[in-house]
Amino acid sequence: MHVFRGFHHAALAPACALTIGNFDGVHRGHQAMLALLKSEAQHRGLPSCVLTFEPHPRDFFARQSGKPELGPPRIATLRDKLTELERCGIDQVVVLRFDQRLSRLSPEEFIQQVLVDGLGAKYILVGDDFRFGARRAGDYAMLDAAGGQLGFDVARMNSYEVHGLRVSSSAVREALARGDMEAAAGLLGRPYSISGHIVHGRKLGRQLGFRTLNLRFRHRRAAATGIFVVRVHGLIPEPLPGVASLGLRPTVEETDRILLEVNCLEWPAELGAEGGYGKIVRVELLHKLRDEVRFEGLDALTAAIRQDAADARAYFASLHQQTRRQTTRDRI
Repeated sequence: MHVFRGFHHAALAPACALTIGNFDGVHRGHQAMLALLKSEAQHRGLPSCVLTFEPHPRDFFARQSGKPELGPPRIATLRDKLTELERCGIDQVVVLRFDQRLSRLSPEEFIQQVLVDGLGAKYILVGDDFRFGARRAGDYAMLDAAGGQLGFDVARMNSYEVHGLRVSSSAVREALARGDMEAAAGLLGRPYSISGHIVHGRKLGRQLGFRTLNLRFRHRRAAATGIFVVRVHGLIPEPLPGVASLGLRPTVEETDRILLEVNCLEWPAELGAEGGYGKIVRVELLHKLRDEVRFEGLDALTAAIRQDAADARAYFASLHQQTRRQTTRDRI
């Protein structure tokens, strides 16, 4: 998959089958749309293309209004979004910077400058609630009419439902906010995960007796916060069990920077003391244990981490027991 920052690149295909959106989380509704886009692209002999935006438009307008806290909690980092788009078989992604100039384009200007001149769209697939252009004045009917005049086809996909629930990024955010990781996984079609480079931290975990891996979450607000049972992929060939904190670390630091701190319950001896730094890992958040809490001191924090690790071990033991019972039933 080719990724472009903007559409002024010689390597960008001169024509494409296109869909447009933020694709935060790349949930099952997104996946259904991307599968349809890929099918149409192959039928027409065109590359499939996703147009997405950074920052999220709602983040941009929240900052413009002086109320950044009104921006939506982010489900995924750009890295994770691009990884999932590639897994869906998309040929190219154009990441367009959402700024003042783009926000002020009229619907007609957006169609001509971005979709036609910039991307050469010959087929455009959108969702049933798609809006575009300044003040969200453009809609499906306007886009369809423009396609008839400018030479591109337009299609609309209805909402995707699972067990009667409309699948949306908002629904995923709501599940993550209440700590229902099973519901979130059902909407996403996979366990919720965050990936990134392991970076150096304050080494406080070592002082407390718990080796930790630190990953930055490069957005102001994360859709999930708290203490979680996790699996870590990427350190060694097999996933490692762990417990993780996702949030602001209120006991040890006054900051607005989101950090994912992971304590692997089994540290691979072959990595040595410093073997994790610089690696890209993917951390699956399987089960929420509790919310973040500000403790009175490091002793109380250490006791809580010890209890979290014990609870995580108990969770994995229960999974093992469930697997053994299922295997026994299958054999019978």
